[in-house]
Amino acid sequence: MTRTLKPNIHRFTSLLEHSRILILYMAWIIAIVAFLGSITFSEILKLTPCKLCWIQRICMFPLVFILGVGIVYKDEKVPFYVLPLSLTGLAISFYHVLLYRGLVPESKALCEAGISCTTKYIEFFGFLSIPALSFLAFLAISGLMFYYHSLRHSHQTE
Repeated sequence: MTRTLKPNIHRFTSLLEHSRILILYMAWIIAIVAFLGSITFSEILKLTPCKLCWIQRICMFPLVFILGVGIVYKDEKVPFYVLPLSLTGLAISFYHVLLYRGLVPESKALCEAGISCTTKYIEFFGFLSIPALSFLAFLAISGLMFYYHSLRHSHQTE
């Protein structure tokens, strides 16, 4: 008796759908952790944010709500709402990391008045600064959104 193995399309579709939902949850959790970390640094540890930190907050904070609503409503277009903010935050945090590490002169900084954008508050493991943590969060969220979009696009072309 010969048995033919047929691919189970429904199983593949279900697995793909679960992967996409997991990606959204991962991005949402990263945004929540970044939000809570930022609030902890400023409100509990009393670390004053610089101008670049404020701009990055403006990009990160809405992502908590945008991703949450996208998950609840199963909105396929979530990357189109998230990527403008996450890529803007990524660019600003990259500049902030370069400034923090001294690769961009402080004279070129946007932080003329108030707290300096190069103030060293915390460095986890001796190298993970607050600007670097922000950069990694925006990089992860952006990467997850591009991956989510590629899964959506590859599923539609099949």
